[in-house]
Amino acid sequence: MTNSTRSAFADGGPLSPSLEMFARSRRVPRASRPIRVCHLGKFYPPHWGGIETHVRLLARAQVEAGASVRVICVNHLDESGSNVLDRNLTRTPTTEEHDGAVHVVRLGRPLSMAKLDVCPDLMRVLGDLRRDPVDIVHLHVPNPLMLLGLALLPPPTPLVVSYHSDVVHQKVLGKALRPFERWGLTRAARILTTSPPYASGSPLLGEFASKIEVVPLSVDLSAFTSPSPAARQHADELRRRYGAPLWLSVGRLVPYKAHAVALEALRHAPGRLMIVGDGPLETKLRHRAQELGVADRVIWRGAISDAELVGSYHAATALWFPSNARSEAFGLVQVEAMASGCPVINCSVPDSGVAWVSQHEKTGLTVPRDDPGALAAAARRLLDDPRLAARLRAGARERAVRKFGHDRMARESLDLYRQMQGGAVAPGVCAQ
Repeated sequence: MTNSTRSAFADGGPLSPSLEMFARSRRVPRASRPIRVCHLGKFYPPHWGGIETHVRLLARAQVEAGASVRVICVNHLDESGSNVLDRNLTRTPTTEEHDGAVHVVRLGRPLSMAKLDVCPDLMRVLGDLRRDPVDIVHLHVPNPLMLLGLALLPPPTPLVVSYHSDVVHQKVLGKALRPFERWGLTRAARILTTSPPYASGSPLLGEFASKIEVVPLSVDLSAFTSPSPAARQHADELRRRYGAPLWLSVGRLVPYKAHAVALEALRHAPGRLMIVGDGPLETKLRHRAQELGVADRVIWRGAISDAELVGSYHAATALWFPSNARSEAFGLVQVEAMASGCPVINCSVPDSGVAWVSQHEKTGLTVPRDDPGALAAAARRLLDDPRLAARLRAGARERAVRKFGHDRMARESLDLYRQMQGGAVAPGVCAQ
């Protein structure tokens, strides 16, 4: 990704050369130019998270398939490049950059309040989408800032909404957002959800069943099915240093990821647990590991490189995925593990897609949520039955390749956009 440059949006100056070229393409007849897409995300890599990873992969895959793509999101990095996501009063600048051929506009924020980022440049940027419309605006929710902005200044072109998750734990925020969510879903020409169970289990989505389509999240499988030399070297290093079994947990250290359940399960299972990710619960979880007497068997990795992550999946005996709430709608790291031939031990979260992604006795094992004993028992079962472990490894890789490739995701989404361009769904008209 190239270095950021100060955006013209920030100082009210003329459009940058990249945006000028983008604007001039409007004068090219539609049939002779690529479809133009604008994704409205919450954040964008290097911020690490399932939705952010998905938006980047989808944008880049659509570019590979011939689309012209830009992303508008919030800038989580301050002037020094430090992540200030959890510091509500730290200012970030508005920047423009290119991630490959994807044009990324990161909106600066002077502060964040109750999970809502305040971005003064938002209305100016959304106004540009009205002055010089793209063909499709693709909104990714939950996303309070962009929902509010679109409600105040809706785009003149068709709106697609990817509904990644209900707002589950933040009850006050959820109630405040509900009118804006309902407005966005009412206006959307299509609503994409990531799995059949999640669509059927969401009360809000139930009101819009006629325009819902299931498009699963996907990954670039090649990095996991054919690891780089650096990833293979890291896997070998982990095996030498820690031996087996090596259990792996990947995700932000936040409540619904239920890392505390994994730590307690480690009391009843042999081996070590490697935790990849950081977040606000790290100090509390480290103290809990001490209390449980397993601190000497927990490896805290924090944020790691892509090659190290791939190597970790290949070195692991299984991925432990104890998420316990519908905030975990899908679990993209399950797909990464599966593509690496790493079985998944996940939990049966009602009305979530977690157990649909990695399926019991096919690609891994599913246990009741918030049950450390069941998680430990599933781990021991893999150790005691090598043939089962081998079957699950093969099944995991096969399902990942068949169901969750990024090229398939790009193709399905672009086909959907073209249907709307062709008049199958008029701009802003509900498909009911």
